[in-house]
Amino acid sequence: MKMRILCLIFLFKATLQLSCDPAQITAHIGGEFTLRCKYDTKHFLFSKKYWCRGESHSTCEVLVDSEHRTQSRVTHRSHVVDARRGGLFVKVKHLQFDDSGVYWVGIDKIYADIMTSVKLVVTEVPVSKPRLWPLSSLAHRPTCWGEPVTVRCGCATGTAVHYAWYKKAEKKYEDVQLKNLSDLYLHCGTLDKNIKYYCTATNDISHQESGILSVQLLIPGHSSCAYVITMHDQPIYDCADRMTTTTQIPLLTTCQTLNITSDTGNQSFTSNQTYHGFFDWAWTSISFWYTLLRWCCFLSLLISLCIGIKCGR
Repeated sequence: MKMRILCLIFLFKATLQLSCDPAQITAHIGGEFTLRCKYDTKHFLFSKKYWCRGESHSTCEVLVDSEHRTQSRVTHRSHVVDARRGGLFVKVKHLQFDDSGVYWVGIDKIYADIMTSVKLVVTEVPVSKPRLWPLSSLAHRPTCWGEPVTVRCGCATGTAVHYAWYKKAEKKYEDVQLKNLSDLYLHCGTLDKNIKYYCTATNDISHQESGILSVQLLIPGHSSCAYVITMHDQPIYDCADRMTTTTQIPLLTTCQTLNITSDTGNQSFTSNQTYHGFFDWAWTSISFWYTLLRWCCFLSLLISLCIGIKCGR
């Protein structure tokens, strides 16, 4: 019991002499942190301070100190700054996963250093909300003519990100996972109805979902279809011109398709119409008389043949 009381008294006294906040630091890979500590400037104003790593304060390895005399493999990434009455600062940058562990902030003292522990946890960078965009422009509405489109899913921030595409289910059914890739390939053979898609971005510490990608199927078909894609930050379009291509349009003559506005052109256009009308009438008349002449010759030959047979009898 007495030993426990003595330990508590020792810890309380050590806290008054040196304390750091927070006692546990969580930082992202590639990032940095700055730890601020307060110490008893009346007794340790000119003492050496250091940053030490190890599970035990008695066996930890000193990485860097306030006098910049200690050399280690992480000296260039770790710094100890003694601001005297402004406090003690420990800064570590370019964090790596293997930096996670137990550290100690210490003050050099004869017989027994003053030390306090700090736990460091290095994690992945959280993913941001993924954005969707087509790899080819939708400005010319390629989907209206059945051309394939690839849509990519990507995050602005995040490390070790895993992407997956899902097809949104109707009502109470669960969404269907399609593939664990950042790209979704859309083409006529994969579309059989109106569908909504979205992608997810995930790493060890976070999960985010993208906005909805809507696909409206206008003309089904395995190789020739028409569909419209709707997504955030992309142009809105329809396929009205494609939908009217199945309507029959009467054929026009050359003269009817001319778009002439000048007076001279109008006179020429009228002359062409008159010429073609006269030519058509003349050709029709010749064809009629030629056909009549052929029939008359045929009947004359038939009558002559009958008379010859009768006279021979």
